[in-house]
Amino acid sequence: MIPFFDIDNEIEKASDSAMKLCAKQFEEIDDITQHNQLKVQRAFIDHQISESHFASSTGYGYGDRGRETLDEVWAQVFGAEDALVRHNFTCGTHTLAVALFGVLRPGDNMLCVTGTPYDTIHNVIGISGEGMGSLKDFGVNYDEVALKNGKPDIQAIKQSVNGDTTMVYIQRSRGYELRPSLSVEEIGEIVKVVKEINPDVIVMVDNCYGEFVQKQEPTQVGADLIAGSLIKNAGGGIATTGGYIAGKHDLVEKCAYRLTTPGLGKEVGATEGMNRELYMGLFFAPHTVGEALKSAVYISALFSLFGYDTIPKYNEKRCDIVQSLGLENEESLVAFCQGIQSGSPIDSHVLPEPWDMPGYDSKVVMAAGAFTLGSSIELSADAPIREPFYAWIQGGLNFHSAKICACLAAQHLKNKGLLKNGI
Repeated sequence: MIPFFDIDNEIEKASDSAMKLCAKQFEEIDDITQHNQLKVQRAFIDHQISESHFASSTGYGYGDRGRETLDEVWAQVFGAEDALVRHNFTCGTHTLAVALFGVLRPGDNMLCVTGTPYDTIHNVIGISGEGMGSLKDFGVNYDEVALKNGKPDIQAIKQSVNGDTTMVYIQRSRGYELRPSLSVEEIGEIVKVVKEINPDVIVMVDNCYGEFVQKQEPTQVGADLIAGSLIKNAGGGIATTGGYIAGKHDLVEKCAYRLTTPGLGKEVGATEGMNRELYMGLFFAPHTVGEALKSAVYISALFSLFGYDTIPKYNEKRCDIVQSLGLENEESLVAFCQGIQSGSPIDSHVLPEPWDMPGYDSKVVMAAGAFTLGSSIELSADAPIREPFYAWIQGGLNFHSAKICACLAAQHLKNKGLLKNGI
């Protein structure tokens, strides 16, 4: 019996069955979590992190040793030469934009080898939007290689990369697509292929949703630059804002010049008391990502028992924290998100409805009862209101809270007469 919540016996039994299905996957997740937690802990110890690193700086922020050492810790954890970790990256898209504008110049050629990237980066590149200061406006050329059966088309990539290619761009996670997310091993294969053709090409990876999901990061298999958000995996549910860029020293330095100003780069930037939560967020990140992965596996198992399509399946390898769930129609999609919201610790009383969310070309419904607004490492479920009506679910600060939200989503569907019964 599930205490404190009214859950039908049918759903409770399905939940028990789902837990049994997940046992092996949970063991594998615990193994990855332990590896990554020890990796982070080693870096903290090696850099002798102490209370003094949490001190606040103001004004120019010159000589902020907490800020400087955080970059060093981050670089060690991610197997990179350097890193730029700042609270004043406003979101993942902003962080990616700083990296792109930091290293690309007029006349350069950017090639995305994982199909069309996530919606919010379109205006940055210039795929859509006019006169907003996109890469296209500044004379950076863009092209892309379509996926083949949901995977990178290695042969097409070989044919597209040449001596004029400046950057090969890889999106690790799936965005609002039903393709599998990319493993670190697959990213390593792409790096090997493109570097054989053009050793000078910059390989950049949008690492959002992928940090600490595997034992390695893209920078450890040859990627020159990675970037992500601190209100996703890498902030551990502690960081309330910010982002990171990591990779080759010269490239990270160029990104720092873009974030602040040429000539100053990483030397300026007051931390305003944010260092503590950035350090703590990194420390918590491996465990929190493990909880989010368990939540995704469980949701996949539970709803597969009710007859819904789940991508990935509960027993498939995971390379990001995102779980896709086919709800089949708009009514069920919205009801599912409303059920997730009803169990959230924050704004549980709010009823999500589709709306015109900035940066998206369709109405979006979003369940996101989070301590940090928009935090994707906290349990959320969102979807564009368009066929084939899949929800994209991610996060879960702890598995037990995410588990009850999933049961409440099933209950909400049942109360509306929408829950399938495939058991």
